[in-house]
Amino acid sequence: VQLQACGGGLVQAPGSLRLSCADYKRTFSNNGVGWFRQAPGKGREFIAAISWNGASTTYADSLKGRFTISRDRAKNTVHLQMNSLEPEDTAVYYCASHRRSHANTYAPDYIYWGQGTQVTVSS
Repeated sequence: VQLQACGGGLVQAPGSLRLSCADYKRTFSNNGVGWFRQAPGKGREFIAAISWNGASTTYADSLKGRFTISRDRAKNTVHLQMNSLEPEDTAVYYCASHRRSHANTYAPDYIYWGQGTQVTVSS
């Protein structure tokens, strides 16, 4: 396992969670990292991405303002702060990295994927 996502759980709306993605094999030290999610019966959805140095971020329009991506280069970790969670945010959340340095929204470019962490939001 190269990437490990954690921090998911059960939360009541409108709660908050902070997900973390640890890079055990240093696959994303100089690369862009993204967060994606997949709800039951739905396709994978892009959430947010961050550049190699954290200077550039991009978000899915529908999630902008509630979710914040950040990275700690010293700890080789990327975080996703999720606020005002809604039942519609229930999904398995994945972190991933690609070989380039920019904040990338294109899922097929990502080559290293974590195993996912379940987020369940109750009403």
